[in-house]
Amino acid sequence: MASIDDIKGIIFDYGGTIDSRGVHWSEVIYDGYADAKVAVDKADFREAYVYAERELARVRHILPEHNFYDVLFRKMQIELRYLVENEILPESTDIDDCAERIALYCYSHARQCVEEARPTLDWLYERRPMVLVSNFYGNVETVLADFDLLQYFKTVIESAVVGVRKPDPQIFRLGVDALGMKPEEVLVVGDSLSKDIYPAESIGCKTLWLKGKGWTSEEDAATHPHTIKSLSEIPSASL
Repeated sequence: MASIDDIKGIIFDYGGTIDSRGVHWSEVIYDGYADAKVAVDKADFREAYVYAERELARVRHILPEHNFYDVLFRKMQIELRYLVENEILPESTDIDDCAERIALYCYSHARQCVEEARPTLDWLYERRPMVLVSNFYGNVETVLADFDLLQYFKTVIESAVVGVRKPDPQIFRLGVDALGMKPEEVLVVGDSLSKDIYPAESIGCKTLWLKGKGWTSEEDAATHPHTIKSLSEIPSASL
């Protein structure tokens, strides 16, 4: 069975992998609602979450200079406005105040997760070249710089920049090409079975699935032979 010693390069996912311990960001944000004392039924929240994601894909709310707090604040504004307009939250809701409190909670959570991941990233950086492949809004390099992560990655491949989004395997081919390696020489680490692991395996990469709380019960129930619960397991993982 292969190990980290048998691979030559690594492709990392970002959101959900480095910044939330494998937990889907909808779960983190919903906890942020509770922390900010914004009472919303989870089904209603999930509708608002999906609406905001589609709005962010449709309209350019996020600019290249925005860090992760900026992303969160704007996303929370969109979610909360949706909840108010659909009479799920009262019209008197102070959208900007609630958005700030939720965004601060989530930003702090992300920073804590990044610092937990840093020792593993340091260990890997000393041994293997790494590339980041992410579905993001065109500002992932600003986010990485704000969290002091940019130096770990030889190249950053971002969906909004290259015009290819996961689960299209082509975005992982771009990562493999950036490393200058064969797919079978590359390990892909990600939190999504459908968007990271299966597409990467389809082109021949080795994979490790960082499994946390997912978006669907089906993914929560799924299994995979190469699963980790923490990035700290990577150095000793079987591939």
